[in-house]
Amino acid sequence: MLGFNSDDFIPFLVFSIPIIAIVGGITAGIVKTLGRQRLIELAQQERIAAIQRGVDVSKLPPLPSIGLDEDDLLGLAGPERDRRRAQGLLIAGIITLSISGGLIAFFTLIEPGNNTWAVGIIPGAAGFALLISSWIVHPKGSLPGAGAPPPAR
Repeated sequence: MLGFNSDDFIPFLVFSIPIIAIVGGITAGIVKTLGRQRLIELAQQERIAAIQRGVDVSKLPPLPSIGLDEDDLLGLAGPERDRRRAQGLLIAGIITLSISGGLIAFFTLIEPGNNTWAVGIIPGAAGFALLISSWIVHPKGSLPGAGAPPPAR
């Protein structure tokens, strides 16, 4: 009878996590592409139905493009899109730095004599890089919470 050997299971587990992440990322990309394709197909069908009913083509909204990202599908302009992107990077940086601090604290408490706490340096560096990216991407000359400028009179 085969017995469970933890020495054989740990390497399998360590290598299965990145494989699952890669497959999941590819699957998410495929699902996103299929969703965009379906959105364009529905917009084309709606446009054809409107034309058959006699609606003027110039009054119809333009068809979405398959090369657009989520911000373009939402209709955001350049500065607002940049603000959203900067906010996403800022949130990701804060979360990653928090994970780094948690790992450092965890490994320091579990094994105080060892240098296992250094595992937290890698996600800390990634979080710091995300925070710098957020600062670089953020549109200059606008306040973080500011909306659109007031209309000119």
